[in-house]
Amino acid sequence: MSTDPDKPTDADIEQEIRRNRKFSAEEALGRMAGPGAMKGASALSPQQQAENAVGDWLRHNVADTAGALRTVMHRHVNASDALQKDPEHPLLALAGYCRRVLASDDLLKEVVREADVEWGRAMDERPFFEREGAAPHPDDPYTLQSVRSVLAEALRRLEP
Repeated sequence: MSTDPDKPTDADIEQEIRRNRKFSAEEALGRMAGPGAMKGASALSPQQQAENAVGDWLRHNVADTAGALRTVMHRHVNASDALQKDPEHPLLALAGYCRRVLASDDLLKEVVREADVEWGRAMDERPFFEREGAAPHPDDPYTLQSVRSVLAEALRRLEP
């Protein structure tokens, strides 16, 4: 190690870096915990990790060209009690969600409606809504039958 008085030390460099940045609550907690406190740990909470796992699974396993149905499913599962109470098993929460929606015509209709709204917002177009007793619009990407099929296929992939 050099004893050159003109060469800055590591402590001088660290002090200069800290002087030029904004101090935050996160940094204060990090300093209190000391060096190596996060060693081997994820910077993401278990809840965020679970939400990311659900999103990744949906992206890779749910056929949805427009992506609106995946967005709706992800939002619903993230807000579900199952995921909140057990973030260690995110795919079980997703499978439970699929089962609940498939078991209820009212829930299925609501998911289709939300997917239509999400699609309309993303495409900046008026969404197509299915009407009771009428055939679905031929350009409607989210019909009761198509969403039922997607959810059934997702559930088939989730269950061993």
